[in-house]
Parts: sequence; C-alpha cells; structure tokens
Amino acid sequence: MAAVPITCVKFTTSSMHTNQIIAKPSIHKLVSLGRVTSGVPCLRLRASRFQISCAAKPETVTKVCEIVKTQLALSADSVVEPDSKFSALGADSLDTVEIVMTLEEEFGISVEEENSQNITTVQEAADLIEKLVEKKNATA
Repeated sequence: MAAVPITCVKFTTSSMHTNQIIAKPSIHKLVSLGRVTSGVPCLRLRASRFQISCAAKPETVTKVCEIVKTQLALSADSVVEPDSKFSALGADSLDTVEIVMTLEEEFGISVEEENSQNITTVQEAADLIEKLVEKKNATA
C-alpha cells in the first residue's frame, strides 16, 4: 500500500454530488466516500485512472517557464504553460540537460540523473524543484 503525505493531496467537496469529492488539480475524477474507519474516510476510485500530483507554487512554475523560454531561445510571444512538453517546444535531449542544469543553479538544488530523465514538462520540473527545495530546507 502506498502512502502519500497529506500535504500533497488537495480535495474539495462537490456541491452537485453527495458523498463525492473531486481530486484537484488534475482533470476532475470522481471518487466516492466509503465507510469511515477509525475516523478516516475510505476513498473508492470511480475513474479508470486516478492521479495525485503535488502542484508546485505558481511562482516556481512561472520561473521554470521563463528559464525554459530563455534556454530554448523562444520568442517573447511564445506560450509556455505548465503542461508544455519540452519536446513540443523544440527541445532535444541536450536542451533538456541544459534546462535541468540551469534549474539546479537557479534554485540551488541538485537533480539526480534518474530524476532528470523523468522530467518532460514544465509542471514536472516545477514539482521536482519544490520537492528538492523542501528536502534541502528540512535538512538545513
């Protein structure tokens, strides 16, 4: 059984569905509340796929977008959003390595090679940065 820190999960109640909650920030996926056991409600999945993500702070996402634009020499009017894939923006593997190196310098973190290979979008990069910065601050 997997454990997820509760600070990473955001749920809000849905006014149109009794005993249901909507997982955010991903696409709305409905889950129903099961019986409460030991004071904790049990969640039952009602979608074929369910994803819990730890959303990075908006300022982190914005900074990552700016760095990606600069590294890829994109025009000022180019749209870079959290779900933008580096490859769709014209980045090859070397560009992605350079983006990660710049992010490491900018945020004062170190990204392990296996983690850097899993970064394909701005949001993934921002989420990893938040995680590494939190870890760094916790040990400081």
